[in-house]
Amino acid sequence: MVAIGIDLGTTYARVAVFQYGKVEIIPNEQGNRATPCFVAYTDSERLIGDAAKNQAAMNPKNTVFNIKRLIGRNCYDEKMFQDVKDWSAFDAAVVCARVKFDLDLKDEEKLLISPEEISSLVLIKMKEAAEAYLGTTVKDAVITVPAYFKDVQRQATKDAGAI
Repeated sequence: MVAIGIDLGTTYARVAVFQYGKVEIIPNEQGNRATPCFVAYTDSERLIGDAAKNQAAMNPKNTVFNIKRLIGRNCYDEKMFQDVKDWSAFDAAVVCARVKFDLDLKDEEKLLISPEEISSLVLIKMKEAAEAYLGTTVKDAVITVPAYFKDVQRQATKDAGAI
C-alpha cells in the first residue's frame, strides 16, 4: 500500500510520493508539478486545475480560487467577507453560518458549494494524478496545513480530504 503527501496551497497544490528512497513530485495530466487550486463550472462541465484557471477570465462568476483563505471560516468572521470582496469575482453567501459560493449555472438553480467541497475537488484531482502515475489505488494521504491554521480550519481540511 502506498501513501501520498498533498501540499494543498492557497494558489497551487502538489502531490508527492516517497518511493525508492526519495521523494518524487508527481506531475499532473499536463505534465506540471503544480496544479492550480481553481474549480470552475461552465454550462456543460466542471473543470478543476489548469483547465479551470485557463478559462477564469471568460467565466469569473463561476470560477472559484484562493479557497484556502476561506476554509473553516464562518459568517462571524468579518475579515473573511472583506477578503472575498478584495480578491474575487464570485459571490459568497452565508448558509447555516458557513461560507458558500453562489454559482450561476445555466440549466440549474444557483449552486451553493462550500470551501470544503471545493477543496475536496482539488484533492480528488491530486489523488487521481497520483494513481495514474503510480498505477495503483491510493487510500492514504497526508495533507499539509499552515502552522497558523486554527483547529476549525484544520478540521475543515480533514473534512475536505474525507469527502
